Amino acid sequence: MKNSSRREFIIASSVGLACTTIGTTANAASRSRIDSRIKLAMRELANLGTNFSKLINSSAGILMMPKIRSGGMMFGTSYGEGALLIGQAPVEYYSVAAASFGMQVGWQKYSSAMFFTSENSLARFRRNDGWTLGADLGYTMIDQGEVIDIDSNTYSDDVYGVIFGQEGLHFGVTLEGSKYSRITR
Repeated sequence: MKNSSRREFIIASSVGLACTTIGTTANAASRSRIDSRIKLAMRELANLGTNFSKLINSSAGILMMPKIRSGGMMFGTSYGEGALLIGQAPVEYYSVAAASFGMQVGWQKYSSAMFFTSENSLARFRRNDGWTLGADLGYTMIDQGEVIDIDSNTYSDDVYGVIFGQEGLHFGVTLEGSKYSRITR
């Protein structure tokens, strides 16, 4: 790739990311709308199986992002808003923004839940304003089949992430960075 085409690609990608982020932030959901989406997402998560219900009830806190939109073609972005739940009640509101690069195409909408299984991991998350998965706190991604086996002998991390309720079509292999930031409502 020639220098001018690299430069054009970087500029175009940056403009696309800025437009996606600005447009999404301008349409930020109200607190009551986020809360109603969270209730629906929590019901959907609990209906995935009794082991998810046990994880919900045993966690020190849950960062629930009930609606994340993601899309891209080679360069992708995603954005969503949700809340940190303690005792299944929202105590703080957060947004997640991500950028990805790689072989990808498509658009999707999904829900995400991060389970903080210890008071220590929850306190570390709340102390930092702007938290990046993997860099600030170790986590383990689980799916429906793995939740059955969660115990202290299986996983060593204090945070478990679950993605569920996927809609749309998105294919790819990418390098992605996600950042969670506290928002005021």
